[in-house]
Amino acid sequence: MKAIRILALFLLSAITMTAQTHKELTLDQLMWGGTGYWQLQPEYLRTAFWGDRLARLEVESVSLIADEKGRALAKPQPLFTAADVRAVLPDGGKGLNLLYASFPDGSKSQVLLVCGKQRFLYDWTKREILWSAERALDAQNSEFCEQSLSEAFTKDWNLYLRTADGQLHQVSHDGSRQVPYGTSVHRDEFGITKGTFFSPTGKLLAFYRMDQSMVADYPLVTIYQDTIAAPAPEKYPMAGQTSHKVTVGIFNPQTERTVWLDAGDPTDRYFSNISWAPDEKTIYMIELPRTQDKAELVSYDVETGRRIGVLYTERNTKYVHPVNPITFLPWDETKFIYQSERDGYNHLYLFDTKQGELRQLTKGDFVVLELCGFNKKEKSVIIRSTECSPVRNNLFAVNIETGKRTLLDDGEGIHYATLSSSGALFVDNSSKPSTFRTVCLRATAKKSSPVVLQDVKNQWGDRYEAPTIENGTLKAADGTTDLYYRLVKPFDFDPTKKYPTVVYVYGGPGIRNVEEGWLWRARPWELYMAQKGYVVFVMDNRGSSDRGFAFESATFRHLGDEEMRDQLCGVNYLRTLPYVDADRLGVHGWSFGGFMTTNLMCTYPDVFKVGVAGGPVIDWRFYEVMYGERYMDTPQENPDGYAQSSLLPKAKNLKGRLQIILGYNDPTCVPQHTLSFMRACIDAGTQPDLFTYPGGGHNMMGTDMVHLHERITRYFEDYLK
Repeated sequence: MKAIRILALFLLSAITMTAQTHKELTLDQLMWGGTGYWQLQPEYLRTAFWGDRLARLEVESVSLIADEKGRALAKPQPLFTAADVRAVLPDGGKGLNLLYASFPDGSKSQVLLVCGKQRFLYDWTKREILWSAERALDAQNSEFCEQSLSEAFTKDWNLYLRTADGQLHQVSHDGSRQVPYGTSVHRDEFGITKGTFFSPTGKLLAFYRMDQSMVADYPLVTIYQDTIAAPAPEKYPMAGQTSHKVTVGIFNPQTERTVWLDAGDPTDRYFSNISWAPDEKTIYMIELPRTQDKAELVSYDVETGRRIGVLYTERNTKYVHPVNPITFLPWDETKFIYQSERDGYNHLYLFDTKQGELRQLTKGDFVVLELCGFNKKEKSVIIRSTECSPVRNNLFAVNIETGKRTLLDDGEGIHYATLSSSGALFVDNSSKPSTFRTVCLRATAKKSSPVVLQDVKNQWGDRYEAPTIENGTLKAADGTTDLYYRLVKPFDFDPTKKYPTVVYVYGGPGIRNVEEGWLWRARPWELYMAQKGYVVFVMDNRGSSDRGFAFESATFRHLGDEEMRDQLCGVNYLRTLPYVDADRLGVHGWSFGGFMTTNLMCTYPDVFKVGVAGGPVIDWRFYEVMYGERYMDTPQENPDGYAQSSLLPKAKNLKGRLQIILGYNDPTCVPQHTLSFMRACIDAGTQPDLFTYPGGGHNMMGTDMVHLHERITRYFEDYLK
């Protein structure tokens, strides 16, 4: 087991590192909803590529800091200032901010900017506005296309498109809450985050239409202070119940005509990962039946909507979970990259549309986390993956022809890449346990010495100290699988003392808590608890993400069982530590973690003394179709699994102090979960506590976030310490 100690931010000797020298951070400073949060954050270096040249963006100025060869300039070269832009704006440019500037063409001295109600294209050489258009400030789901200078947005459930000439096109006319247009569908599953998809040139717009008139309304309400509460129903398809129907249209503003894809009956089907062919003649979707045991990549004719055919089919007896659209090679319009877990890990495959062949590009016991872009000259694809370690995210160039992978960073920590226009360069934003942020400029052709643009060792400078954090691995309950953990120790840690200990847990698909970033990615609340004198333990059990299909699907059809067995392995490890008070163990988690927290408190009532469960799933019958049925099948197909994973029969086992917290308007884990559990506890004579945020959603935002974490902390202070 490897232990890594984080250096204290104060450069003081161990002798003087006492309770008297320790300066505490408040929740208001630690939580990103706090009023003091941004006052303690290091300056963020905001950059943007102008072609292959790198510019630094500041509120009042934009300047070049590196040339097209990736060489840092001796001193920044000014391009333009906010004063330059304001001088040519009719209204004087009130509210102008250059931090969000973008450069649509690396060969021209032109920049896209926004100011108030206007979006405009400014030429800093000519010092004039070349184009401007009104922004849809009072609308939703806005998407802007730099290629065509068009904006798609929704208003009152209908879809609109404003083209570069300023003309406003109403794409739909019958939109309603029952049938919205241009919004995300399928409850944001399958990688879906939006409802509009511009073609490569931006001349055409594909979009979703979702008929949810047949879906049951969940009765949420909006609470007013001066009048009666009003209904705010949420269309919520629960597991095994009727789901919505989605269709896909393509709008052409030149003809004012919409073509609908002939995908057949949309009943109990999912349409995801929409993408365009470079020539805009073909559009693609990945289609799944409600069973999610098969995924088909299907092509359609753009002009007619006719279904051309299935290019590729993937099956799995458990589930197939595509979340990435196909990506065409920039230098060959006949080939694209398809991402798949077909060999057990998410990898890249090259598909040749002429030959109809699929060839694996990356292979190994690691996960490709992201396709970042391409180096067009070298004909390579740049990826972010876990090849160096399951807790690291590193960047590689993959040769399309040979599949050879070249590590582009130092092989440590977690890294994110932003590529230049040609893909020859990238900005590497990275973090390590002892380094808050390093920003470098690197080349993608081969591993090279980085140009360091920013290096921030400590998040809070020299004003505050960080806790000691250890990491390591434990064996899962299966006896073979490695599980990664972090252990946050109290400030001024004394190994001769016994400390109350809290297990923070998520445990479900889609989340990886333990990563080799700053302080091992410890959450602000964990640091706050360390200040309060707690040990905090976090471990990613089987069922969580980025470890391959077998790791994630170990929990299939019986959510909660294997996850808890793994977490108990962590508890058993904690019991071996002389400074952990095994009689004062707590547990906390949110969402899936709320499910885990409640489950652990009721399944192991003699292990955990105190728990705080936020927005919990209590019974998977009450959860949404797409997510719930992927991991549990339907209640009709898997009645035993649903019965065994339900926490309602376990309410009678509760012994310790359990507080459940929920947003009263939670549209994800609807209040029925918590309320049904409270009823079961009442019937069983057990005594949980309940706290709710009126008007709150699945996660608390703004200052409510600070209040929430004070509430959580206070509960442990009252009953665990």
